[in-house]
Amino acid sequence: MKLHELHPAEGSTTAQKRLGRGTGSGLGKTSGKGHKGAKARSGGGKRPGFEGGQMPLYRRVPKRGFNNIFGTEYAEVNVERLDIFNDGDTVTLDMLLEAGIIRKTLDGVKILGNGELTKKLTVQANKFTAVAKEKIEAAGGKAEVI
Repeated sequence: MKLHELHPAEGSTTAQKRLGRGTGSGLGKTSGKGHKGAKARSGGGKRPGFEGGQMPLYRRVPKRGFNNIFGTEYAEVNVERLDIFNDGDTVTLDMLLEAGIIRKTLDGVKILGNGELTKKLTVQANKFTAVAKEKIEAAGGKAEVI
């Protein structure tokens, strides 16, 4: 196969609409936009969420609560979930992602103290609860804050 032989799969591409090329083309004169109105004008149309002058949904629905834009959100992992790693491993954020224990690191990872840990692990995370730290060290491991 050579570069000049490459082409897209059959049916995956369609020809561009050729607008304003005479009435015989089917897309001449008004170019498929009909007669007059906002949609026929250049730059025309309505903004997303516009309901014809009726109070739009995003303004009708009451707003509740408070969203702290400076708040930190941690991906939380219980101590019992760390038991899948081998004895003597150093558990990093990448290993947690790879094992599917967390989906995203968000603003960091926090280890919580629910469950029991039977293996000696060196756990690297952004935060630890006091109970989690206690359980990791009781199993002979280390809790390292990164």
